[in-house]
Amino acid sequence: MVRGVRAIRFHRYGPADVLRWEEAPDPTPRRGEVRVRVRAAGLNPKDVLVRKGKLRLFTRGRFPQGSGYDLAGEVDALGPGVRSLRLGEPVFAMIQSWRAGACAELAIVPEGQLAPKPSSISMTEAAGVPLAALTALQALRDLLRIRRGQRVALNGASGGVGVFAVQIARILGADTTAVCSARNAEWVRALGADRVLPYDERPLAEASETFDAVFDIFGTAPHPRVKHLLSERGRYVTTIPNAQNAARDVLTRFTSRPARLVVVRSRRRDLAQLARWIDAGELAPVIDRVWPMTDAAEAHRYLETKRAKGKVVLEVPERA
Repeated sequence: MVRGVRAIRFHRYGPADVLRWEEAPDPTPRRGEVRVRVRAAGLNPKDVLVRKGKLRLFTRGRFPQGSGYDLAGEVDALGPGVRSLRLGEPVFAMIQSWRAGACAELAIVPEGQLAPKPSSISMTEAAGVPLAALTALQALRDLLRIRRGQRVALNGASGGVGVFAVQIARILGADTTAVCSARNAEWVRALGADRVLPYDERPLAEASETFDAVFDIFGTAPHPRVKHLLSERGRYVTTIPNAQNAARDVLTRFTSRPARLVVVRSRRRDLAQLARWIDAGELAPVIDRVWPMTDAAEAHRYLETKRAKGKVVLEVPERA
């Protein structure tokens, strides 16, 4: 170890208590990579699943493992061949690989997976954007192929992905029905939903209308339960990566009413589009709670309640 930097790591799978804010090797960028001095890192349900070992097939069980995929900070060092960024430039990113590492003082990100930070928001706000907003954008634009005037149902509209999905659906011109709890109904309507269906009063499966698109963000509206709500050429997308949804994605991909599984990709051009919408005042991150990186375990426990309205973010503490 040349010079220690601090990072959130864990040495075994388990509950939130396995997370440690500890010394880690100083990362060096290779060709095409950028080292970012992290100011804040956003948490996502993916972080909880990785920590628990639910995705060990992909993380391969090698320890210690880093944590976190979303970050905002400044360019600290450039690997050979990087030309699109400059030292000190504010950036935000989603790390695509399973190695994670956003919850750290320094993180390595491939050049194509980060973009200049929106100038109108803080580092903390920017850290809450990438994974959730990219998921919403790619599901709505690329898989559901939303067009102006189409009717779309968003199941799970008050969570991390949901708050972006409501806003992006509005930007794309959709007529939106947002599904969330009754206590969040007015808040979600203020984000831009045309109507709100409180799931604790009536689940989406019992809706009396049909939709051109259904986006199951929360996982409580599986395709077999809501396919009767789809119009003649209606499309369905879910965020839940289980075997059944993966199979449906393959088997229905070229049918008139496909059931797709969104697999988010970190793309510089998509991050740049999100930044333009944010700086134009059309899209806004919603931050539920902020903790210092030293309280990562507490933040994970809160995320596991599935009650967050928007994003949970960790801030990197200053060195003493």
